[in-house]
Amino acid sequence: MATLAPVDMDGFIVRAGFLKGVPFFVSGSGPVRFIGAEPKVLTPHDGGVLAAEITKDGNSLITSGDDGKIMQSDLDGNMVRLAERPRKWIDVLACGPSGAVAFASGRAAWVRLADGTEKEFQHERAVGGLAFAPKGLRLAVARYDGATLWWVNTSGKPVELGWKGAHLDIAFSPEGKYLVTTMQENALHGWRLADSQDMRMTGYPAKVKSWSWSVKGRHLATAGASAAIVWPFTGKTGPMGQTPLQLGVRGDSLVTCVACHPKEEVVAIGYADGMIMMVRFQDNAEVLLKRPGAGPISTLAWDTAGMRIAFGSEEAEAGVIDLQG
Repeated sequence: MATLAPVDMDGFIVRAGFLKGVPFFVSGSGPVRFIGAEPKVLTPHDGGVLAAEITKDGNSLITSGDDGKIMQSDLDGNMVRLAERPRKWIDVLACGPSGAVAFASGRAAWVRLADGTEKEFQHERAVGGLAFAPKGLRLAVARYDGATLWWVNTSGKPVELGWKGAHLDIAFSPEGKYLVTTMQENALHGWRLADSQDMRMTGYPAKVKSWSWSVKGRHLATAGASAAIVWPFTGKTGPMGQTPLQLGVRGDSLVTCVACHPKEEVVAIGYADGMIMMVRFQDNAEVLLKRPGAGPISTLAWDTAGMRIAFGSEEAEAGVIDLQG
């Protein structure tokens, strides 16, 4: 039987997760709380936190705020300013290999390398999202009318991938074969990178604000409907011509957040009414993890063992669900 340990937080929960097995919670109002043997509350920003990402080595947390700062925090309570753009609203953030961090404001994106070197990439329209490729230091930028791919350490021309409309978030598939964006309209768009073949994923009643790749990248789970829409990426053409799974169907509440299990084809699903459910891909078997509560679920994350889930809502409800009881 799963147990739920609540965590006292304030404000919109921007991100919840685990650093070295220790749960953390990031509030949009500013505090970062670590719930370990020695609990800590850090305030890395002079104001609110807009985005938070875990470094690729899993040792620290990168946050960006409305103070224009990019901060790195760890379990020991260390807070280091990595970069600053005074009077900029930094709400787009990504962590890459070898300590690289990307962030954006307006039409500009920057990559800060581990040695402190910064590289700037300009675009004709505002940057919507950032993602690093799984191999090589390559940055993908979501923008109006498509996406741009940059090699960070070379001066060559970028690869431009076009599709009309506003592209907001962006992600590579785990093996790097596909690039997918969320859009201002209620849809996803994707490209097969080998030949720039387009992929359209439509039919959502709301915008897709959360997504998660399954183990080995065989499926992409998404929010934005009355069920978690899970697209198969197992064929040569990705999801094209294939019917997505619909998991955790509810008639009275939209899915607002999804997180795939790190080892099994299982997804944790958070809903607009605060409910959290766990569903297995194979047979749609459901396990209720949390009853409806305060506000839509805004963040979900598994620990590396796949036995605990950290969660947060838009109205400050937060906690850790332990599947072992």
